[in-house]
Amino acid sequence: MAPSLEAPESVQDVLSNPLKSAPKLVAPEPEHCPGPESETAGKADSCAGCPNQAICASAPKGPDPDIPAITARLSGVKHKVLILSGKGGVGKSTFTTLLAHAFATNPENTVGIMDTDICGPSIPKMMGVEEETIHVSGAGWSPVWVMENLGVMSVQFMLPNRNDAVIWRGPKKNGLIKQFLKDVEWGEMDFLLVDTPPGTSDEHLSVNSFLKESGVDGAVVVTTPQEVALLDVRKEIDFCRKAGIKVLGIVENMSGFVCPKCTHQSQIFQATTGGGRALAKEMKIPFLGAVPLDPRIGMACDYGESFFDAWPDSPACTALREVVKRVGEEMGLKPETLLPED
Repeated sequence: MAPSLEAPESVQDVLSNPLKSAPKLVAPEPEHCPGPESETAGKADSCAGCPNQAICASAPKGPDPDIPAITARLSGVKHKVLILSGKGGVGKSTFTTLLAHAFATNPENTVGIMDTDICGPSIPKMMGVEEETIHVSGAGWSPVWVMENLGVMSVQFMLPNRNDAVIWRGPKKNGLIKQFLKDVEWGEMDFLLVDTPPGTSDEHLSVNSFLKESGVDGAVVVTTPQEVALLDVRKEIDFCRKAGIKVLGIVENMSGFVCPKCTHQSQIFQATTGGGRALAKEMKIPFLGAVPLDPRIGMACDYGESFFDAWPDSPACTALREVVKRVGEEMGLKPETLLPED
């Protein structure tokens, strides 16, 4: 194993201070240094005469002053749900749009999607609002409304060209996520779904830090049946536990293929180790359901249409309705508040 070039950071330190960046020191830290991010940095007796003293003393410390503003802005949002995976390519953004459309089929619900995948914002395309831009008023940024009760916020709306790459380091991505929470006029909303990129790094730490005071109902973890996907999903579940985020459950996406004509089901991705259901049992978290692979879902996303409206009787829609009900159960909600009565 190759040696690490940097001392590993404490897990609790990273979770408590996800946005801090170490000050750029002009000399090595002395032997008895209290640490450049310590409350006594630049003030302790051991700091006297150190070339870094002024740098350490001026480094930002303490809680983020914007957290109260974020909490106030989101006070009208009843439920906040993170959509996580740890693994790319499992259909997490697709599932987010399906879940949002499912919630929005009940006209009594107002639903929002916050796309925190800064480098790969695909939500606007899937929701059919790719060409829209953000409206700014005295009250803040307004979400782009797909329907009367379904709004979206994404970095895609800020790009001059839809093919422009977002080449940002962590602090700038974190700053935009903060703006999405602090400056967007979300208003009175029943559900805010936060679509995240793969991994357990900057964006996830930022969202967790910013939303901690306003409260997060939990996270829905998306996987596909094969063990290659489950490997990273285990890490995502471990992240949630260390960060204090409740895992509402696991959804197994692309769980078999149901032929639209003959309804025969084939296993495209073999669950060699038991798939999402076995992982849920192993990790002692709820299994929310299995959603079959349906090529019409991809078609609906490409055209920015609601799969629920186009093929309401499909096996995938039936499975998704069950997932929505189980998500609601884990949040302590009544079924009639989630989906319209049949």
